[in-house]
Amino acid sequence: MTDETKLTGLTLLKKGETRYPTSPDEAKLETFENANQGRNYWITFQTSEFTSLCPITGQPDFATITIEYIPGTLCVESKSLKLYLFSFRQTGTFYEEIVNRIYSDLDEQLKPKRLVVNGDFTARGGITSAVKIDSAEA
Repeated sequence: MTDETKLTGLTLLKKGETRYPTSPDEAKLETFENANQGRNYWITFQTSEFTSLCPITGQPDFATITIEYIPGTLCVESKSLKLYLFSFRQTGTFYEEIVNRIYSDLDEQLKPKRLVVNGDFTARGGITSAVKIDSAEA
């Protein structure tokens, strides 16, 4: 299988073309084959620009989302992950649901050897919140 054949499933990398999903259900996490399956190594993604909506007030919530995983056979393509995370922008949901949804979607799609998802949410009412899921403890 050629390198080009391995990447044919990656449709979101086209230059100048970005369609933003309006919800996590609409978003598509794209993957590619892990070329180093015989080695355990960490991949880390972090965004400090994550936003969602409070399901009660409709006010925006802001967070830093950190995703760390040791890949199995698949890796997540970063642009599709960015668009997936962006899709929460208009979603009214609680912090705990957000982090659990991200964890579940990545775990189901990638089946990684280890997965950690952490959401550090900015203060609301003077209290900050952090939600973390680690597959080693789940």
